[in-house]
Amino acid sequence: MISFTRVSKQYGRQVLFVEASFQLNPGERVGLVGPNGAGKTTLFRMIVGEEGPDEGDVSVPKKLTIGYFRQDVEEMKGRSVLDEAIAGSGRLGDLHHELEHLQHAMTDPARADDMDEILARFGEVQEEYDHKGGYALEAQAREVLHGLGFEDERIEGDIGALSGGWKMRVAMARVLLGRPDALLMDEPTNHLDIESILWLEGFLKAYPGALFMTSHDREFLNRIVTRIAEIDDGEIAAYSGNYDFYERERALRDQNREAAYSRQQAMLAKEQRFIERFSAHAAKAAQVQSRVKALDKIEKIELPKQRKVVRFDFRRPPRSGEEVATLEEVGKRYGSRVVHEGLSMTIRRGERWCVMGKNGAGKTTLLRMVAGVLAPPTPAR
Repeated sequence: MISFTRVSKQYGRQVLFVEASFQLNPGERVGLVGPNGAGKTTLFRMIVGEEGPDEGDVSVPKKLTIGYFRQDVEEMKGRSVLDEAIAGSGRLGDLHHELEHLQHAMTDPARADDMDEILARFGEVQEEYDHKGGYALEAQAREVLHGLGFEDERIEGDIGALSGGWKMRVAMARVLLGRPDALLMDEPTNHLDIESILWLEGFLKAYPGALFMTSHDREFLNRIVTRIAEIDDGEIAAYSGNYDFYERERALRDQNREAAYSRQQAMLAKEQRFIERFSAHAAKAAQVQSRVKALDKIEKIELPKQRKVVRFDFRRPPRSGEEVATLEEVGKRYGSRVVHEGLSMTIRRGERWCVMGKNGAGKTTLLRMVAGVLAPPTPAR
């Protein structure tokens, strides 16, 4: 399907890949992991042809369709959320908007002389659109947008009024609606709430095409992927299994490599002692030269690369009272929009709370009120 063969890539002095090889097969769900700056995004960009390797070959079949969800969202304005989502759904999206354009042209008196040509083209586009299941596209778009947390009011609204996080969701909807043969997804769970993450998980599990994704959410990776590709020190190593399996297998490989390194170092030291001891003995000259040549041909084992672990030292806070925070009949609104009404709760020392809810439900507002960042709330009426 998609293959990397002895690919090398670097930016200035920063070396990302050194004769790296990897293959993504049809239907596979692969998680791409590696330290920040290792080259994960560069790998995606080479697959979609936005960059090329310095050496080696990146092979992508010509008829293969690829959907790429990335973190940098392009400018979106001038359409409804629904139309913007449909616009990115590959060939069907193109046909959808061409049909709209042709319908407007058929009602334009200024285009009366071109009506025969317009009608002929409309028939061609409509036939292809129908054949590809286009008339179910709007329903599918609404289903995907609902799954990603959009309410009907927002679906019909102007996309230009959305925040960056919500535009990211629209960008994801565009990619998912295209139903490509291969999905490249760069941190898809960013900006998603729990409900949307669960919906996306179900969608990806049922997705028949190949999936190649990065994510800092290890549990999400565990539930989705069946294979891990790790970028490490310029190479791409593959592990058959989810993220937990990859961690165990990597630790085992490192242990085996360290053991092999120790054995080789002991052998090299022994040979070196022999060479130094008998280098001046004429009777042993042939043996010494033979061992020197043998040592030169040995491929040296290197220790596994040790990743830096950042440690934090937090000051020990003073002991709090038994009741850490108490809210009684709290109300909070922004203009006419009611966020909290009649909210009462008590947080006690030693408890661990999780605040859940849809985007816009008031999670951050609640935390800011408890922390005293927001002005004292108005009592609920």
